[in-house]
Amino acid sequence: MAVHNEAEIGEIAKTVLMPGDPMRAKYIAENFLEDYKLVNTVRGIYAFTGKYKGKEITVMASGMGMPSIGIYSYELYKIYEVENIIRIGSCGGHVDYLNVLDIVLVDNSYTEGNFARNMTGNENHFISASSYLNKIIEETANELNQNYVKGNMACTECFDPYLDDPMMFVNRLPKEYKIMGSEMESFALFYTAKHLNKNAACLLTVSDSLCTSEELTSEQRQNSMNDMIKLALESTLKL
Repeated sequence: MAVHNEAEIGEIAKTVLMPGDPMRAKYIAENFLEDYKLVNTVRGIYAFTGKYKGKEITVMASGMGMPSIGIYSYELYKIYEVENIIRIGSCGGHVDYLNVLDIVLVDNSYTEGNFARNMTGNENHFISASSYLNKIIEETANELNQNYVKGNMACTECFDPYLDDPMMFVNRLPKEYKIMGSEMESFALFYTAKHLNKNAACLLTVSDSLCTSEELTSEQRQNSMNDMIKLALESTLKL
């Protein structure tokens, strides 16, 4: 059994949506899934398994940061034999063409951290999402006429607004990677998926901008991301 998940084998679907916030997982289950069941409460990390348009889906929180999503995604892939994880979360924008509430599909994730070295001993700081999942998400977005921006994100170990000098961090990011913004989980998810030969993708809603100083409230972060949630759920129907 998993150390951090009390769900029985068979209670987790092959495709999992992973918001960071347990309350967002609860919100998705209550508002989008049918016949859902709470299958995990360990450490307050809720996981719900139910059906979306007849497709069995699990929605499970990841917590915040690379170590947290690294633990939960590893157990999902390795123990529960999950094939696909789509992270659905929020990000900060670093470029003027990203507006608050824009949807971002992450192509590649860059980190200054040592998650890869810790896990496998390899020096790796730049990793791609699953091209298989990203293609499905892009096709689904086009069918829904849903606007999105595809590009590269920085995966950080500190929350941008709490940095002493956020622009110093932005300015030292490798220019060749054309990084649009930052969040805190995608690198660990992508690296864990690649290590275990699984699929991972990341959809983000822009919640704040270093360019405009705009930001969503905590309540808005939890509840105003329905377009992104719907895009993720509709994409799962093709898996």
